[in-house]
Amino acid sequence: MAHPLQLGFQDAASPVMEELLHFHDHALMIVFLISTLVLYIIVAMVSTTLTNKYLLDSQEIEIIWTVLPAVILILIALPSLRILYLMDEINDPHLTIKAMGHQWYWSYEYTDYEDLGFDSYMIPTQDLNPGQFRLLEADHRMVIPAESPIRVLVSAEDVLHSWAVPALGVKMDAVPGRLNQTAFIASRPGVFYGQCSEICGANHSFMPIVVEAVPLEHFENWSSLMLEDN
Repeated sequence: MAHPLQLGFQDAASPVMEELLHFHDHALMIVFLISTLVLYIIVAMVSTTLTNKYLLDSQEIEIIWTVLPAVILILIALPSLRILYLMDEINDPHLTIKAMGHQWYWSYEYTDYEDLGFDSYMIPTQDLNPGQFRLLEADHRMVIPAESPIRVLVSAEDVLHSWAVPALGVKMDAVPGRLNQTAFIASRPGVFYGQCSEICGANHSFMPIVVEAVPLEHFENWSSLMLEDN
């Protein structure tokens, strides 16, 4: 969960998000070193009137400032490609959930069960209980078992939406007539919040996503109760 004045990302709750945080720190350090070098060169050029005739026409320096940026780009591109392939990997999911975007709420269908599905609406501010978050809490959470591979099929019924949960490193567009899929593993129990990340209309900011990861036995009890209610 993000908090006021937070500068960095939310704490990672999935292996993919941990990799994304490591890549962010890796790229940020490279940018910091490049910025420091450029700033030093600018200060040196402005603060001195001396020139070196060997530096004005040096083939070795031209080779260095051509090869060095290429090496830096490779150091950024290779980890990025690795994470891209990791994010697309879906290995034997234990549970499949279909998330359908509507104007302006989400509906979830647990496809491994015969009749388990529900709509998830934002709780109005006046109905919130103490401790619940304004504009982020939903009346029905998407409950999943922790430490289990989860596949989410994402689509939309009317306009473009986007199913995104930052702590899990998940963001998938919901396109009408198209079925996209993504996968994640919640590495610990907890409640993780997200929102629609595609401008989908007047109430775009009022369709939150709440994912609750619980131990497997608790998930089985919850699914049994939901099936009995249906």
